Amino acid sequence: MKGPRNLGDLQLAILRTLWEHPDTSVADVHLALHDRGLALTTIATMLRKMEDKGLVSHEESGRQFLYRAEVDPELVQRNLVGDLVTRLFDGDPLALVNHLLRAGEIELDELDDLRKKVADAEKKQRKERS
Repeated sequence: MKGPRNLGDLQLAILRTLWEHPDTSVADVHLALHDRGLALTTIATMLRKMEDKGLVSHEESGRQFLYRAEVDPELVQRNLVGDLVTRLFDGDPLALVNHLLRAGEIELDELDDLRKKVADAEKKQRKERS
C-alpha cells in the first residue's frame, strides 16, 4: 500500500491518537487534542475527510462512530521523512544526517546507537548481495 503524503499537522495528530487508541469516538479524539482549541465539529469533519481518503475507517457503536487508523505508522513516517529529504535536502538522506549532526540534534548515546544500526545495515546488505 502506498502511504499518504503531505499530511497536515491535525491529520497527523489524529492518526497518532488513533494509533495509540484504536476504536476511538470523535469526542475522545477531541479530548485527546483539547490543547489545540478546536471544536468537536472540526474534528468530526476532519475524520470524515480522512475517511474519504482511506486514512481512517469507522464502525457504528450505538449512536456513535468509533474510528481507527487504516495506515501503518511506519509507512506514514517513511513517506513524511522521504518528502522532507526530497524537499529540503534535494533527495540526499546523508545531507539530512549531516544537518542533524551539525545542529547538535543527535546526542552521543544516540550516535553510538546510529553507528550500530549502520553496521547492522551494512552486514545485511552484504549478506543480500552474496
